[in-house]
Amino acid sequence: MNAELGTRNPERTYAAAGVDIAAAEDNVRRIARHVRSTHGPSVLGSFGAFAGLFHLRDVRDAVLVASTDGVGSKVLLGIQLGHYELLGRDLVNLSVNDVLTAGARPLFFLDYVGLHSIDAAVMDALVSGMAAACRENACALLGGETAQLPDVYAPGHLDLVGTIVGVVERGAEIDGSRVEQGDRVWGLPSTGLHTNGYTLARQVISGIDLASDPDGRLGQSLGDALLAPHPGYYRLLEPLLPRLTAIAHITGGGIPGNLPRVLPESVSVELDWGAWQVPPIFSLLQELGGVPFDEMLRVFNLGLGLIFVAEPTLDPRAACPSAVEVGRVVPRRDERVIINRTPSTSGRGLG
Repeated sequence: MNAELGTRNPERTYAAAGVDIAAAEDNVRRIARHVRSTHGPSVLGSFGAFAGLFHLRDVRDAVLVASTDGVGSKVLLGIQLGHYELLGRDLVNLSVNDVLTAGARPLFFLDYVGLHSIDAAVMDALVSGMAAACRENACALLGGETAQLPDVYAPGHLDLVGTIVGVVERGAEIDGSRVEQGDRVWGLPSTGLHTNGYTLARQVISGIDLASDPDGRLGQSLGDALLAPHPGYYRLLEPLLPRLTAIAHITGGGIPGNLPRVLPESVSVELDWGAWQVPPIFSLLQELGGVPFDEMLRVFNLGLGLIFVAEPTLDPRAACPSAVEVGRVVPRRDERVIINRTPSTSGRGLG
């Protein structure tokens, strides 16, 4: 019987099944220089251990702030156009922005890359991008996981997920509880879609040459406009954090889906449409897809990557010149976010 089974089942290897352990070990050695470039004195131990160690220093009464997120289907366009470093940067920056909403300083970041098989150049670009964004945000790339899953991912495909941990001193958290009627509402501009709405966007632009500028309005290729990087806002807002009462990262759900998450139940916010610039990629997507204004507002950030609330006497532009005043806090209404559009901008379009 055993001889018969041996005949039916010839010797198999993990590599033949699609998982190359040697490639995985080599990958860890190659990316180590990127990872170590983000390490300061708080990182203990050596890269490649089973777990990363971080010494929490210089915070008297620490509150840890954590978040997990991914770049979503933007990864498909990034793969198509070969912009892997940008995807790595995006993953870190969007995570930094999430913990920033609580007033937290980023401490360390961990990544998960799931893919069909390891491509050395792809992994180098991804981790290089993550490390660069970590250095820019004074955040350690503490470790991560690269999972070869040939039965889950098609050849050439991958997924990116990140976990970040930040810290804020107890009592300095920003949770929206201090927002009051009359507070001023400010926005920081987006570069484009950031990392949300790509499932709809990819359907709208299906069949269009990504190297083209379809009607000349973008001033760059469609592919570059769609892959505009997701910026990190921590460095811009860091000096203002003690005086801010709420911060919203405008991600999936758009402005009406994200801003109420940081507001007390007693208030709403009025925003003045036209107070900020809307990148042209959004009007192009709306026209190509025949997407209603309300749907655009629900799916995309429409030009505001971050919205923050401040006391009336604060003008943040001295410390943060890119800040734009976009509205005000008002007493509670049925709608938590009211978009004021003038007659000239009240049609279906984004103009």
